[in-house]
Amino acid sequence: MPTLTHFRLCPFSRAARLALAELEIEVDLIEERPWEWRAEFLALNPAGELPVLQLEDALPLCGIYAISEYLAEAPAGDDEHAPPLALFPGDRAQRAEVRRLVDWFNGKFNREVTQELLQEKVYTRLQPEAVNTPDVEFLRAIRTNLRYHLSYISHLADHRRWLAGDDLSFADLAAAAHLSTADYLGEVPWEDFAIAKTWYARLKSRRAFRSLLADRVPGALPTAHYPDLDF
Repeated sequence: MPTLTHFRLCPFSRAARLALAELEIEVDLIEERPWEWRAEFLALNPAGELPVLQLEDALPLCGIYAISEYLAEAPAGDDEHAPPLALFPGDRAQRAEVRRLVDWFNGKFNREVTQELLQEKVYTRLQPEAVNTPDVEFLRAIRTNLRYHLSYISHLADHRRWLAGDDLSFADLAAAAHLSTADYLGEVPWEDFAIAKTWYARLKSRRAFRSLLADRVPGALPTAHYPDLDF
């Protein structure tokens, strides 16, 4: 069976898990702590980045870009039916829009929100030698950034059926992966962003989301509403 090396709250790992689940591809999950920089993991991916998808008799697919593009090219099954989800649906212009938004969330959103929240609220807690007192001013800036991104998600969701257009795409999965990490940590002010909340609730109720809602990281437990579909 294929294996996915991941960390439970890593948004890129979560996006890969969502895509694999939507495509009904079963994998074994192998936990990796990204801050440890283990030699064995660096031998697998010299960049030291998660996730890594290992398939039988193939080179490892390192990073969410390689994994998503590989999965997007998955052929139809033996029964000649299309895969359950086209990760990059539509014509060339529509696929370009999906990729633009994927880049937005995996680049801008990650830099301004997710990676900083993880560093402040998770990684420092799990590293015995680290100073584990969050920087209050820094968290305030992150929360301001998050509100900006929630406003943009609300704008997209108010004008389109899904973030990139009429069809669910990898743009939705990437966005939901990052937001789910922030939501796990209790940082999403859903009460101020009803449209974004409605869009996220549609994704949260999908079968592919179930394993994410079951995630628990010792030393960094989720906020009480995190697993609830009616939040």
